[in-house]
Amino acid sequence: MSAEAALERLEAQCAMSEYCTGEVKEKLYRWGVPASAHSGILERLVAGRFVDDNRFARAYVRDKSVYGKWGRRKIAMGLMAKRIGRDVVAEAMEEIDEERYFENLCSILRTKMRTVKAETDYELRMKLYQRGIQCGYESSFVSRAVSQVIKGNSE
Repeated sequence: MSAEAALERLEAQCAMSEYCTGEVKEKLYRWGVPASAHSGILERLVAGRFVDDNRFARAYVRDKSVYGKWGRRKIAMGLMAKRIGRDVVAEAMEEIDEERYFENLCSILRTKMRTVKAETDYELRMKLYQRGIQCGYESSFVSRAVSQVIKGNSE
């Protein structure tokens, strides 16, 4: 694919949804665009505000925390896999609403609690704790949420 055709195609795609620079570079390699044209295409996309890593990171954090109910650790790993810088990731993470974040975790644990088969209270706690960690939540949040969910269920 030629550089001009790739630029047009990327502009159309970026106008429809958010992409980060890492994803754009990956597309350019897959499409077989000459490596010498990559930086020029990327510069034009950034200058035209088609690609913005800060905006992408904020949207990614918002979508994954609200709709996917992912924890901070899982979100951060996803962003780093897309080659987003640590400072951009940290800034985007500040947009997470703590109350909603904790309620999402409690919701996940309540759902898990309905299906878990545990013979002891300890086994139930460990299975719920493991589920919270698998979803990418921090251990301090998971411990607090497990206690709250079990207490709420026993009342």
